Amino acid sequence: MNIPAEAEREISGQLDCNLKKIEKSLKVTIISRNNQMKIIGGEVEASRAKEVITTLLSLAKAGETITEQNVDYALTLARENMASQLAALNEEVVARTIFGKAIKPKTLGQKKYIDEIREKMVVFGIGPAGTGKTYLAMAAAITAFKNGDVNRIIMTRPAIEAGENLGFLPGDLQSKVDPYLRPLYDALYEIMGAESFLHNQEKGLIEVAPLAYMRGRTLDNAFIILDEAQNTTPAQMKMFLTRIGFGSHVVVTGDLTQKDLPKGQVSGLEVASRVLKKMEDEIGFIYFNNTDVVRHPLVQKIVKAYEVYEQNHKPQDQKKDRKPKTSEK
Repeated sequence: MNIPAEAEREISGQLDCNLKKIEKSLKVTIISRNNQMKIIGGEVEASRAKEVITTLLSLAKAGETITEQNVDYALTLARENMASQLAALNEEVVARTIFGKAIKPKTLGQKKYIDEIREKMVVFGIGPAGTGKTYLAMAAAITAFKNGDVNRIIMTRPAIEAGENLGFLPGDLQSKVDPYLRPLYDALYEIMGAESFLHNQEKGLIEVAPLAYMRGRTLDNAFIILDEAQNTTPAQMKMFLTRIGFGSHVVVTGDLTQKDLPKGQVSGLEVASRVLKKMEDEIGFIYFNNTDVVRHPLVQKIVKAYEVYEQNHKPQDQKKDRKPKTSEK
């Protein structure tokens, strides 16, 4: 394969780490010399390695920085003969950050998620941490707001502690709920910039509020994001979904493996995914998995390890939790 010098450095990675990963995963040998790469191995393995390198080459030519996540995902798709589809993701730009960096879907799951958000009024994004559920929804909301498709953005999440009791927090009501909503603020600052966000917030065009504030409202011409929806009760989820008005778009995100509800409490997200399943023509459901994780590759491995552990140990744990029946005489 002929590879331009600039792209060759990007594809190879620091100390050829990317090529070593491809060699180890596909059981091939790659020799890179004088702007050429030679792949030695079995016909199937060599063909897959060529597909991976061709995909990475297209990303490098487009000015993308090749990350370990790019290589891992290209290898995953190559095993399914789908690696060529990764390059097409580079053409999709959802929004740009305040520094001009393009926000793009990095996996096929994320691409489908963005397509559903654009096409349907209500979309559920369900999956593990690090799959870009909230961030991409935020980028889509800001784009819709800037284009005039909606008049305002409303972001909400349940104000519930993650397994800790923080007690009474100081300050006024807004100061008390801000810590729970901080992840939403962080994403807004990165995409919009703090000054633009605060300006629109003062005008009431962007609202970040706890879920409890939603009761009794009708939300027209708004882009509404419900984050951490796994921590809603069925009643809260029903309340939220019935707030939707004309001209609005709704994205509900959550991870059913990270519920912070009291033990025995059913998640509103879990109930909604069953109740509304038959309405897939009007309501989109996107289920992410560990291959869609776009944070550090270690996060992907942690998510996978927990999935395997929970599958292997859940039945045993349930048996341990059951107390033997005792007969009274």
